[in-house]
Amino acid sequence: MNVYKRIYREIKKYQTIVIARHIGADPDALGSTLGLKDVILNTFPNKKVYTVGTPASKHKYIGQLDTFDESMYNNSLLIVLDTPDIKRVDGVDPLKFSKKIKIDHHPLVDKYCDIEVIDTSSSSASQLILELVFSTKLKLNKSGAEKLFTGIVGDTNRFLFYYSSYRTFYLVSRLLKETNIDITKVYESMYLKSIEDKKLQSYIVNNIKITDYSLGYIMINQDILDELNTDVATITNIVNDLTYIKEMVAWVIFAYDKANNNIRASIRSRGPIINEIASKYNGGGHIYASGARLDNFDEALKMVEDLNDVCKTYLDKI
Repeated sequence: MNVYKRIYREIKKYQTIVIARHIGADPDALGSTLGLKDVILNTFPNKKVYTVGTPASKHKYIGQLDTFDESMYNNSLLIVLDTPDIKRVDGVDPLKFSKKIKIDHHPLVDKYCDIEVIDTSSSSASQLILELVFSTKLKLNKSGAEKLFTGIVGDTNRFLFYYSSYRTFYLVSRLLKETNIDITKVYESMYLKSIEDKKLQSYIVNNIKITDYSLGYIMINQDILDELNTDVATITNIVNDLTYIKEMVAWVIFAYDKANNNIRASIRSRGPIINEIASKYNGGGHIYASGARLDNFDEALKMVEDLNDVCKTYLDKI
């Protein structure tokens, strides 16, 4: 049986469904989970569907999350999206659920669910949810379509990245044809910036260091966050805004995460393979877009050395 049809049967079977995603949620993690919730409720209005995890205030425009309680473990289906390893599932313990499904576009790290869809050629988890919808009797509605479109746009950076394939454009065109969502409104929600956001971007551009091998890096401690009146999530989300600076082939933003007492690293690349370095530092992701959690800024300096070596190897070959 087609794996999407198996997933549809499980969704149809369970009255209570919990949808989770990775810690440090981005637009794809939120768009895919909240979008899937809308789709399931549009198809099965009487089901109880919950999206869980720590809210991300910067992306609250995508939708409202639910509060998890222990009773939701009882005879429930868990669907985990956009999360390759069990330790990064936000808000729940996957092993406590009756049935577990994982749908992800990252390289496999842990196998922790009964049914797993892993497709690294997909642009995003949101694209995979569209695949699920169009392969089954699930019914796409306008609200769900807006969220899934948001997730795809977020992970492809407006279809600029290499994994924006013909399949991505086919699914998005079908989504637009069937729901006629207002994409201008979606883009404004995602990319409208305050003057303070632009000042933060300027701070990073003015203070980023660039090595001899075209690695850009900046370290932002709590004092700087306080001075700029911002937080770690806002700072690290600026990483995609640095994509087309010609002096850099890869870049990383390190910022102190007060809530977790660690350093969040957001890494991007236009050529060097970076996810192996991210994995070395308790992280992971795609070959050109990854993240990690470090213990301190001394460890961040070691990551800079490793990333710089990767950039050197890349530049030596071209």
